[in-house]
Amino acid sequence: PGDGEWLEVEMIDQAMNAEMDKFVLVKFTGRALEIICEVNLSFKVPVRKEKGRDVLYLKLAKALYGCLSALLWYHLFKGTLEKMGFKLNRYDPCVANKNIKGKQCTIGWWVDDNFISHKRPKVVDGVIGAIEQRFGKMSVTQGDQHMFLGMNMRFPGDGTVQIHMGDYIQEAADTFGEPLTRKIASPATNDLFEIDEEQTELDDDKAARFRSVVMKLQWVAERGRPDIRLPIAYLATRNQSCTNHDWWKLRRVLLFIMDTIEDKRIIGADDLGVLHTWIDSSYAVHLDMRSHTGGVISFGRGIIHAKSNKQKLNTKSSTEAEVVGVSDYLPFNIWIRHFMEDQGYKLRENIIYQDNESAIKLEKNGRMSCGQKSRHINIRYFFITDRIKAGEVSVQHCPTEAMLADFFTKPLQGGLFHRFREVIMGWKSISALADFGFKNKA
Repeated sequence: PGDGEWLEVEMIDQAMNAEMDKFVLVKFTGRALEIICEVNLSFKVPVRKEKGRDVLYLKLAKALYGCLSALLWYHLFKGTLEKMGFKLNRYDPCVANKNIKGKQCTIGWWVDDNFISHKRPKVVDGVIGAIEQRFGKMSVTQGDQHMFLGMNMRFPGDGTVQIHMGDYIQEAADTFGEPLTRKIASPATNDLFEIDEEQTELDDDKAARFRSVVMKLQWVAERGRPDIRLPIAYLATRNQSCTNHDWWKLRRVLLFIMDTIEDKRIIGADDLGVLHTWIDSSYAVHLDMRSHTGGVISFGRGIIHAKSNKQKLNTKSSTEAEVVGVSDYLPFNIWIRHFMEDQGYKLRENIIYQDNESAIKLEKNGRMSCGQKSRHINIRYFFITDRIKAGEVSVQHCPTEAMLADFFTKPLQGGLFHRFREVIMGWKSISALADFGFKNKA
């Protein structure tokens, strides 16, 4: 995007142009029936009586929201692109590529919101023209600033993208409905995972607002503010039994994010041939003594994926928790490798960093490194051993002081929180961790 053209294209209401592939009748009664008959007088002819009420049945010719419209539109748009010579990425069916004038043109879409990129602006114009011939005039945004799926995206021309979601954050704060003016240094305190069973559950109105705000912030954490991912991941597990204590924890997240509402996430790459993945687990931190896994992936500047989730089984040691965490997060690493290779970027190095030497030995050697305390570990958690032997990934030790995934396993405070946050938000390269023992051996 830095030295090419990136356009946002909105195909307004085009999803409704897909032909229905099944026989579907729509029933009209009451005011809806009156309106449709006012629009088209011929519809009055087939009106009939049912239990004393006027009723009209019409066959649905085009897609309608709630009637598989998104899927019908997907097949229509995908087929159009394929006829234009585009080829789908095998690992993301909403990304398509075509070589035009020696350079790759990429189209990605979310229902009828699209982006198109190519080195040459005239090529992009030509692709848009071809699509418009099939679907009519589209709303096109050009330049280095775009609003896409709630993200205010800016391409400053240096090979990075900046993402800001201030409007979406403000919407969440308005829904919360309480003043948020105090300044705080982090989005969660050390008692994040603690549950006070004596606390009163929220009333229906407050509980509804709690769930609404958490859902909004889940999108924010996923797209624009990964620095709040840990507390929001935890609060999402409290939706069915949220208490005053959970409300207080959510309020702290909002205080933090409102104080930093202008902060932008930056994503770039130092080397698209080297993929870095940190995986860590906090042992038995939940009330039921289950552990918590954190994972994060980067090409060197900012992060492209992160995960923070409670493990689904109890483990007997921190080493076992680390092995389970790697098993849980490794599929995301593998998917990104496959996706990038289908985009034409083959990895030279795919490195997983861990801070537990015992876990690293188990992962490299499988059962051969199991002792009395680890013989019970299920064989499925040695999936990574096969990946290592196949040369698809390598595992390296990373000091705890540079373990970036730790940001997503426990509520860090002070200097460590700010050090990791600067890297996760993309304000500093991962090379900034070298001062704390991180060694990239790629």
